[in-house]
This record gives sequence, C-alpha cells and structure tokens, in this order.
Amino acid sequence: MADNTYDQIADTIQTAGPAGTVDFLVNLFREQKKYYELFELLKMQARLKLGLPILYTDDGDELSEEQRNQLEDALIEACREVGGMLLDEDRIREGWYYLRPVGDKQPVIDALHRAKVDEENVEDLIEVALQEGVDPEFGFQLVLDHYGTCNSITTFEQQIAPQPSAVQRPIAALLLKHLHEELRGSLTADIAQREGNDPTEATIGEMIASREWLFDNSGYHIDTSHLSSTVRFAKVLNDPELLKLARDLTLYGQCLDPQFQYEQQPPFDDFYDAHLLYFNAIIGDEIDESLAFFKEKAQASDIRQEGSLAIETYISLLSQSGKHAEALDAALSLIPAGVHTQNIAPSLIELSEAAGDFGKLSEHCKSRDDLLGFATSMLQGSDLKK
Repeated sequence: MADNTYDQIADTIQTAGPAGTVDFLVNLFREQKKYYELFELLKMQARLKLGLPILYTDDGDELSEEQRNQLEDALIEACREVGGMLLDEDRIREGWYYLRPVGDKQPVIDALHRAKVDEENVEDLIEVALQEGVDPEFGFQLVLDHYGTCNSITTFEQQIAPQPSAVQRPIAALLLKHLHEELRGSLTADIAQREGNDPTEATIGEMIASREWLFDNSGYHIDTSHLSSTVRFAKVLNDPELLKLARDLTLYGQCLDPQFQYEQQPPFDDFYDAHLLYFNAIIGDEIDESLAFFKEKAQASDIRQEGSLAIETYISLLSQSGKHAEALDAALSLIPAGVHTQNIAPSLIELSEAAGDFGKLSEHCKSRDDLLGFATSMLQGSDLKK
C-alpha cells in the first residue's frame, strides 16, 4: 500500500472520525479485492453502527435482543458479501468457509458446477462438495473421475455408508453405474478379442451365460474386491433399473472362482447367491423364494451374537414387497427389547403406519411396560383414524 494511502487514512481519522474511516477502508478493500481485510472491516462497521467498540469481543450478554439480532444480521451479511466475491473468483473453498454460517448452499453448488476442474483445485472441490456436504454426489463423481474406483470405494465406506439411506442412494448409483460400465467394457474387449466381434447381448448376465470360458483358469475382468463392495453398497438402492445393473454384477460374481467369492455376515454368507435373491425380491422377481430364504436366515439368527442384519434384511424386504403387516409382526417378534439395530429396516412406528395398525405396537409396548411407547403409538393410531 502506497505511503499516501497511510497518510489518507490518518487524515480521514481526523476529519471523518472512526465511522468515516471504516467506511473509507471498506470501499478501499472492496476495490483491492482484499477479502479477509474487507470482512474484518465489515464487522467493525457493524459494531460502530450499534455504538460498540470496533474490537468488541464480549459474548453479547449485555446487549438487548434487538442489538444482538442486528449484530448477527450484519455479520451474516458480511459473510454473504465476502463469500460471494470469493466464489466469483472461483475461490470456492475460501468462499464456502464464509458462506457456511449463512446456510445457503446454492451459490456454492452453482460455483462448483461451473468450476474448471484441474489438478490444483480438485482436492479443494472434493473437500467442499463431499466432505463438507455441499453437493456429495458432485464430489463423489470427482473422486471417481480423478482418483479411480479403489479410492472411491474407500471414500464410500468411510464417509457415505454411515449416512442415511437417502444420502447414500445417489452416490451408490454413481458407483454402481461406473463399475458396471467398467466391467461391461472389459468383458466386451475380451469377447471381441477371442471371437473377433463385439458381443450383441444387452446385459452382462446374457453376455456371460453361454461363455463359461470367460472364467477359465480363475479368470476375472475386474477387481473382485471392488465388485463385492459395489454389490454390497447397492442394497441401499430402490430404483428397479439400477437394481437390474446390480443384479448383472451379481450374476457375474456367481461365476467367479470360489476364492473370489468372499464370505460375508449372514444372511449374505453365500455372498452372490444371497444378493441375487435380495435384488430379485426388490425388483419383483421370485419374491416368494427370496422371502422364504431370508425368513429362514432371520429365524436362525442369534441377534445378540450376530447383530441385526439378517433380521432387519428380512423385515425390510417384507416392507418393500408391500407386506407391511407381516413386516410389523416380524419386527415385533424377532427384535428383543434393548437390542441395538443397524437402522436397515423401517422403525416400528413406520411399519405400523404403513400397515395402518398401531394396535399391535400399543400392546407390545404395554407388555414391556413402555409407557412412552404405548402413549406414542396410541396417539399415532388416533391420528391415523382422523
């Protein structure tokens, strides 16, 4: 900053006082695009307008409610202005940190989608979109595009899988479509090399049905751990067209050498066979066979030793198949009081509402001396009758 600017600041303090000087500096830093300094000056400006010291740092207990609201509104507006200016320069990570208190993600989402992604900014964009939760689907696509399948699966396992199903679904769909395309491309190349022409079949299941030689000598066409992880994640999906892709992967997995068919926790201990039945049930194929299989697994499960996966999977499938009353009965009979579940199946309240019957839940709560549960189910039941 030139010496004459310092002189101008000193003169402005004498002629215009603190408020005039802060106004002068706000305009100066806006012009110079010094955003950190601008933000600090906007905070000073807000404090001065309320008659507070420019470096006021108290918790505000002595302020009136109106003063606190005015100060908070001014600080939010300062965040919005500085954050927006940073976004305009594609400094998205910095802009988000100012805009986060504002609670408006849309300008950041817009900036993410118009950004030119390169090696210098991709990590910042992933941090904002995925880790900060601004646009998880966009962020996960960046991980897929720039870091590959292995890192994407690790990211899903660590950051996405613990999230609610609604958050998981669009990201699981991205991973599923990516891996399905990767496997289809690898299979097509192998078949074309051996047969002299690209395969004409529409699905992976059809491509492999009459070509057992694809798996000779423990052959495979994709990382088998990536395959099993993607199949496992796909259980969160409910779109039939996506589930058909998941079924395609499962059919391929069934043909792999046993050393690549990793054993999992019941009911998915026969990993690909069980997943095929699961996907078929949700799609609407072989429902009775699938439900019978998972019912047997659920009834044989020791929930205190093995956890609730087998039981909740059965309940969830019943519910998704429209058998809401049976799902409620299974939940009431198979899940003991006080046992921690994995939130795979709908809650008892959700099942009762879907079945249109809160009477069973009320009696269940009464038998367990659960006064709160009894009252809640009775209130919900009376609400349902209105």
